Amino acid sequence: MPTRRSLLATLLLTALHLPLATPALAQPAGQGQAAKVLHMFLSTSETGLDPAVASDIATLSLLENLFDPLLRYDYLARPVKLQGNGATDLPQVSADGLTYTFHIRPGMRFTPDPAFKGPPREVTAADYVYSIKRLYDPALKSPWSFLFDGKLAGDAALKSRFDYATDIPGLQAVDRYTLRIRLAEPDNNFLFYLATPATGVVAREVIEAYPGQAGNHPVGTGPFMLGDWKRSDRIVLVANPASTAVFHSSVAHDAGADPADRAIARALEGQKLPRVDRVDIKIAEEFQGRMLGFLNGEYDYLEQVPESMTNMVIANGTLKPALAARGMQLYRFPVLQTYYMWMNVDDPVLGGYTNDKVALRRAIALSYNSAEDIALLKQGFAIKAESPLPPGVLGYDPRYRSPVPYDPALANALLDRFGYDQRDPDGFRRMPKPGGKAGDNPRETVPLTLQMSSEATVSGRLRDEFWRKCLNAVGLRVTFRSDKKTEIIKASHLGKVQMFETNWIADFPDGENFYQLLYGPNAGRANYARFRLPAYDARYERARDLKDGPARQALYVEMNQLIHAYNPWVPLTHVLSADIRQPWLKNYKRHPVELTQWRYLDVDVAERIRAARGK
Repeated sequence: MPTRRSLLATLLLTALHLPLATPALAQPAGQGQAAKVLHMFLSTSETGLDPAVASDIATLSLLENLFDPLLRYDYLARPVKLQGNGATDLPQVSADGLTYTFHIRPGMRFTPDPAFKGPPREVTAADYVYSIKRLYDPALKSPWSFLFDGKLAGDAALKSRFDYATDIPGLQAVDRYTLRIRLAEPDNNFLFYLATPATGVVAREVIEAYPGQAGNHPVGTGPFMLGDWKRSDRIVLVANPASTAVFHSSVAHDAGADPADRAIARALEGQKLPRVDRVDIKIAEEFQGRMLGFLNGEYDYLEQVPESMTNMVIANGTLKPALAARGMQLYRFPVLQTYYMWMNVDDPVLGGYTNDKVALRRAIALSYNSAEDIALLKQGFAIKAESPLPPGVLGYDPRYRSPVPYDPALANALLDRFGYDQRDPDGFRRMPKPGGKAGDNPRETVPLTLQMSSEATVSGRLRDEFWRKCLNAVGLRVTFRSDKKTEIIKASHLGKVQMFETNWIADFPDGENFYQLLYGPNAGRANYARFRLPAYDARYERARDLKDGPARQALYVEMNQLIHAYNPWVPLTHVLSADIRQPWLKNYKRHPVELTQWRYLDVDVAERIRAARGK
């Protein structure tokens, strides 16, 4: 009987040559016109659609299309550049770098909802004040509160006794369309925060109409609004007829920009967004389902070809001829993303700051075989992570090298030295005697078993076997607890996960966004490892106040050394994404920070139908 893997390979190879599935007839968009529908997938299930609460990539992908932050990135500009969104333009900034004055775009209206008890109303500066204050609300436990906590002038009043009626000098609606934000001290990345989905504007009436259920009633002002929603299965976004978004990019007039980018910019300049009528999104957690769906024409682009399937669609760095003949195009994209395996420093088995606990985490880091991971599991589409920072992020140092290499012999010696020298009959190590000292009597110790959480997917199971091999090689027994990623993240916030492999994609392209993942006050939020080290925190706080340059770079090196000394993380890889798009998709370009391009994309319906017919 053929194995599951060989059956999958047969299906994929067959799909390379079959004509596409005939698309379902779309509802008419206007007189004699078929609706333009973008067909997408999310790789994990969404959670509640509340900008202040959600932090997973799937949900953020939806939120950035439903809600409007003050600023957004210029779609085509590289290096990245901010532009107005809810605000008409970038703010006026005072000479001391503390006061930012924004002018809200007139005419933005919330999408309809019974909470308004009438027609949807216009957005005002007061709505942005309310929306940012929500990040301080202790009832929400927002994972994004770190963006503003302690940074807005007078925000201590919001933390001592939270009340939405509390007025602070750092957040003021001067008039209907003027918002003034004043900082306690200059922050070089502050404008980036105002382009995150977390700061998307919400209506107070809606939030209060659905106590504790705002995530089930997403009412925003974005280019799309929620249509059908079948949780963890299918989401439909429909074009917001009241959207006032209009495309603009500085690239349209930049003679030095890439010609393909200039062509997109000229085609879109001044056009109303979005360009499609609907986005039909499925939850596709299994890699093979995504790949087969894409090859069958069910999805309009595929970002990050699954590592285990790279050889089935790519040969010698290019698309296989059968796909190229169908008009598909391959793009390589260096994602601002770091894969890492974190360990819970509060965990009784591997947590703590004593020598024996640090030695255990160091041995785990030394057991990680990066060359095998990149060659076999990543299929060469990754580079080794030497630190938390991926290439392309401000603060990244291409010369820096981790002092913790792949060295199982050193890992074994380290464990023997710090009390993990006793083994069970099956060869696995036991916990040290109290004090971390080696001993001669195994009965004085207890078995050592690590528990790694993992995603319940084919890829998750492959990662399990990889880690089992690495850890078993240094005498460490490990079990795996599989679940959906959203459930693992929830448990991580509560400190109930011992170790887990995950990744971080830049919210904004600066090193601070990655180093905050190990900042002590963020424990229980973005700091899943619950790492608390005063020496690290002090350097992080000093670096946060500096602009990119040699002084900040030196602090980053010291922070890297502390990470490698205490090993709350094992930095793994930075992905080089292989992206493929269908021939009927127009205006596609991957952005380094924003998660989706849906508002800018267009579909050539006639081309799609021709491709389905094999013509």
